[in-house]
Order: sequence, then C-alpha cells, then structure tokens
Amino acid sequence: MTRNIKLNRRTFLSTSVAATGMALAAPHVARAAGYPEGNINVFIPTREGGGADRNFRAFSSIWKTKLGTDFEPGFYPGASGRVGYEIYMGKAEPDAYNLIFGNMGPEVLNWAVQAPSFDVNDYLYFGRVDTDPGALFVGAESKLQTLDDIISEGKKRKLNVGTSRMAHPASIGLLALGEVTGAQFNLIPLSGGKNTVAGAVTGEVDFSVLTSGSLIAAGDSVKTLLVFGENRVGERLDNAPSMNDAFGTDLPEMLSSRAFGIHKKAVDDHPDRFEILQRTFKEAFEDPGLLDAYVASKGTPEYLNYGGIEECAAFKEAMLELGAKYKPLLTGA
Repeated sequence: MTRNIKLNRRTFLSTSVAATGMALAAPHVARAAGYPEGNINVFIPTREGGGADRNFRAFSSIWKTKLGTDFEPGFYPGASGRVGYEIYMGKAEPDAYNLIFGNMGPEVLNWAVQAPSFDVNDYLYFGRVDTDPGALFVGAESKLQTLDDIISEGKKRKLNVGTSRMAHPASIGLLALGEVTGAQFNLIPLSGGKNTVAGAVTGEVDFSVLTSGSLIAAGDSVKTLLVFGENRVGERLDNAPSMNDAFGTDLPEMLSSRAFGIHKKAVDDHPDRFEILQRTFKEAFEDPGLLDAYVASKGTPEYLNYGGIEECAAFKEAMLELGAKYKPLLTGA
C-alpha cells in the first residue's frame, strides 16, 4: 500500500505487536474463560445511518456468527470523529468488551492537526474492513474537464476545492498535487460527502475531492479525473489515472479505510480475548456471505479488503506523518 514510502513506524509496531506477544506469555494475565460472555459494545464516532454505520452492520452481521455474540453500536458524532474517540478512550472499560469502529484516514489526521487528550499509541487498530481511495472530480457540466484544464487554471488563479472535511486523506492528496504541479488550491470543507458532491455539481466550488465510493454512487453527475491511490474499478471512475502514475510521485494511498480498534491495555491485560477477536475477524472475511452483505450495504466490492495489526499500524503512522507535514494547511480542520 505504501509504495516504497519510508515510514518510521518501527517503534509503534514493536510497542504494539511485541507487547501483545509478551502479554500472551505472561502467566499472571487474565485468561479468556468463555469469552465473550456478553455483547460487544462498539463506539462509532459518526452519525447513525452514515457510511460507517452501514459498513459496520454489514460486517458485524457475519462476524457475530463467528464470535458467538452480538455487537451493540453506540454513535458519537462530532468534531470530525474526535468526540467518539475521546469518549471511548476516556470512559470505556479496557476489557475487550469495548471496541471502536473508525475511519482511520480522516480520524487519525485529526491527531496530527490537534493532539487528543490521550496518547495516540494507547489504542490500536486490528481489523481493517475496506480501502476506499480518495479522488479528484468535477461536475459533469464543469468547464474544467481534464487534469490539464485544472492545472492550467490553477496556475492562473487559486481554485476553490470542496472537501468533506479539512483533515481528510483526499485533502492531503490535493495538497500534494499542488506541490507537484505548482497549481494553487483553496480547500473548503463542505460538511460531508453529499455536500461535497453537490458543491462540484452546482459550481459552488471549481471541483472537489472525496473518497471514490461516493463518486461511484453519484454516477453520471460527476467526472473523476484523478485517483489518490489505485483505480480498482476502471470505468466506474472514468478510467482516471492514479496520482503516482500520472505524476511520478510516491504518495501512499489516500484512503477512507474503516477498521476496528481496541485499547492497548485490553490487549495487554486480556491477550486470549484479543486473540479470539483477531481470529474470528479473519474468519468473517473468509465467509462468502460477507461480500453479499457488503454489497447490500452499498459497498463497492473491490474495496472490501482485509487488514490486520501491521497493515493498520503502517497506515496510521503514514497519516500521522503526512498530517504533521501538511498541518499548516489543515488548521481549519
């Protein structure tokens, strides 16, 4: 995924993974003992009925059959996901009966822009569900119909660009594009995917950036010109090229990537419980019913993509590093 980017993530991985291994070997730690004996609470830092909710319900409908218990979601929208994480880290018991289900890309960028009240290494993601790359798009009737149009116009004047929220992987992709081409962009947060699509379609902004699954859903009302990652769906994104292929960059994929996370203390104190969570999570991916559930929830099948601790940790670290780099341009987050 990182395409040769040099990431300094050894410390994080050694802390998370090695600590897990030591906990497994420690004789005094709590054992699983029939875990789970009750439902698993899941903190979702966005509104009910949104994309994360649909994704969660699709995945948990399969996972619960492997784990042998149900999942109880709680929704905590606010401050681009910050509210949900603060509540989870501050109030949820670290006993492996409380998980968080977040969108790693934009939510981790929050911590780079403004540090949370907790240590970002005190939780870890262990189960990635999907990888949805960000993309640059115009309204179907826009005067800017090609990447050359956008770059040329962006060198004449600063273009207004819609984004669902400032601290978003697609926003990072756009800022990287400006660095490479010299075009000037002014990011404008439009509060959510629907508004970001509408901004480009109505001409409220010159164009927009957003996760590509939303563009597939928007159909012929938009035209995709660039993908900040691999274009896995071809014509459904107008055969748009990837940023790296088009400009010879080495940018990691700028993803909306939803994943389950857990307190690191729960991993350390309850390693057997954590092993069960990891094992059954992977078993859910091996169940053919998962793809049907994901598609029924309006998910793009090519984006259903398993990832474990290491994949999630690499992406988390990449977002923290890029967020720090572009922090001066994301202070409106």
